[in-house]
Amino acid sequence: MEEVKTISEMAQLGAGIAMGFGAIGAGLGIGVATKGLMDAISRQPEIAGKAVGFFLVGAALAEACAIYALVIAMKLSGMMG
Repeated sequence: MEEVKTISEMAQLGAGIAMGFGAIGAGLGIGVATKGLMDAISRQPEIAGKAVGFFLVGAALAEACAIYALVIAMKLSGMMG
C-alpha cells in the first residue's frame, strides 16, 4: 500500500513539473513572437495588419504547448481517465 502512495506522489510531482515547463515554454514562445512582431512593425509599419495575423497564429501554436502540458498534468494527477 505504501508503494501505491509513493507512485501517486511521484505522479503529482511529474504533473507540477509538466505544468511548469509548459508555462515557461509558452511564455518564452509568445515573448519571442511579440518581440519579432514589434521589430517588424517598427521597420515597416505598412505590414502591421498582415504581421498581426501571423503573430496570432504563432501565439496560438505556442499556447498549444501549454495546453498539452495541462492535459499531461491532469492525466498524471488522475483528473482525467
